[in-house]
Amino acid sequence: MENSDIRKMLEVAVVAARLAGQRAVEEIKYAKSSIKNGREIVTNADPICQEIIINTIKDIYPDHGFIAEEGADGKMLRQLPRSAEPIWWIIDPIDGTNNFAHGMLCFTVSIAAVYQGTPIVAVIFDPSTESMYTAAKEMDAQLNTSRINVSGEDVGEFSSFGIDSHFTDDKLPAYIKIMQTTRFRNLGTTALHLAYIAKGSMTGAVTSVAKLWDIAAGAFIIETAGGIVTDMQGNNIFPVDVEAYNEDNYCILAANKKTHSEVLKLFTTL
Repeated sequence: MENSDIRKMLEVAVVAARLAGQRAVEEIKYAKSSIKNGREIVTNADPICQEIIINTIKDIYPDHGFIAEEGADGKMLRQLPRSAEPIWWIIDPIDGTNNFAHGMLCFTVSIAAVYQGTPIVAVIFDPSTESMYTAAKEMDAQLNTSRINVSGEDVGEFSSFGIDSHFTDDKLPAYIKIMQTTRFRNLGTTALHLAYIAKGSMTGAVTSVAKLWDIAAGAFIIETAGGIVTDMQGNNIFPVDVEAYNEDNYCILAANKKTHSEVLKLFTTL
């Protein structure tokens, strides 16, 4: 794939994310929420913003495929690609829906384009601060057109480390004890944790309940910014079989290079 093609895809992703984020801000005062699948909150704004993103991309790339959070009957949306070289767009229209539903301006729009199982374009947009995090194959990771890099900070008393906001069982995971040695944070949006790692504001983050649309863009931006994203055994997340994806959870560790191996070693001893 030519660099010019990738640049154009990045431009389209930025436009789509900005349009969806701006619409979300307009909708937040009127957001009505409900529970889907008995465990997740969703608002009337989520499908609106998702449709904006998909329609914006389809105007330019009608044959591309889509995996997105909001589909029929509480399931994800899957639209198969029709192009000779299949490209999938992985979309979370509002990452941080619980925040959004309660009127908190801490949410993001997350979009990634995946080719042969690996992201080639990624965008995370934080509309409350007009912060656009981007990455593309063979290009720099950027925040509002300025290059960003992960930090070189150690995990320690004054470093920030992102953790989950909720857990699937009754007990806190053992790694929480380890993370008490840091200033651990939860912002209610996994994508923003990952964006903050990419720009050096956090040393790392761990999540055990993420979907593909939560991490696809952020993982690629971190790796482009010089960081590392793996599962808890140290294996790479990508490439993934997007067509076979069925809402499985990912448990990932994302961090700068200086601390990833150190934290991973601590986790594997649990």
